[in-house]
Amino acid sequence: MKKSFALRVESDVYDAIERWAADEFRSTNGQIEWILSEALKKAKRHPKQKTGADDGKDAGAPTKTENGQ
Repeated sequence: MKKSFALRVESDVYDAIERWAADEFRSTNGQIEWILSEALKKAKRHPKQKTGADDGKDAGAPTKTENGQ
């Protein structure tokens, strides 16, 4: 689910993002979302990014001890 919020930026920063978005065939909002997502990935803080603790197993599947086998 996406959340809406107000974001205040300097007009020259907004204009630069708007031009960048047009170059990438994105909306200004889509460009801001992409910039934020890339920054989160780079900082290893993106919520959809797998952690090193993930061993590839299905977290929803019960283990042998959980289902009594």
